[in-house]
Amino acid sequence: MAFMKDLATKVTVGIVGGSDLPKQEEQLGDGIANVFPYNFSQNGLVAYKSGELLEIQTISKHLGEDNVKRLVNWVMKYLADVDLPIKRGTFIEFRSGMFNISPIGRNCSREERNDYETFDLANNVRKNMVAAMQTEFADLNLTFSIGGQISFDVFPKGWDKTYCLNFLDAGDFDEIHFFGDKTFEGGNDYEIFSSERTIGHTVTSPADTKEQCTKLFL
Repeated sequence: MAFMKDLATKVTVGIVGGSDLPKQEEQLGDGIANVFPYNFSQNGLVAYKSGELLEIQTISKHLGEDNVKRLVNWVMKYLADVDLPIKRGTFIEFRSGMFNISPIGRNCSREERNDYETFDLANNVRKNMVAAMQTEFADLNLTFSIGGQISFDVFPKGWDKTYCLNFLDAGDFDEIHFFGDKTFEGGNDYEIFSSERTIGHTVTSPADTKEQCTKLFL
């Protein structure tokens, strides 16, 4: 975080993530929305500029409660039949702008999270579930984005991380650089990484991000 604050003295820094603001604060520190000029949680559906709230959009308002219930009920039935080495709790996390779905459950430990990631890569648990949901909910015009180690996000098309670009006036910036690790097609950084409005950079770790930013901006 010290490096990011130093970087912010040279260029305009913004943070965008799929998690809600409390999760961002858990990962990056309390008051993160006030630290940098722009902070976008839930892909920008909750948007802050200079610590001031700009907008909140909600998936329940967009889809309607009947479709929310339909999706939640389907997910619960599907996961009941998925055989994994272990299951924990919080399989569906309802956020204002998306559903985050985790076959193992978000309450798993760090060790269990790492073990699940290995199992998932070998058995395509999340990929198979996404394929089934794309068929089941084709009428809802949803995007399914696999990110992190244990879960995937479900949200209306256009509500990926490119949503945050709505708050960045093209006339205010010569270039917009994006740094992310899930930049492959289907990853939750892919749309903004490949957007015509950004210059995308794939990073592998915080240290790699620091190195690339140093070369570019410092």
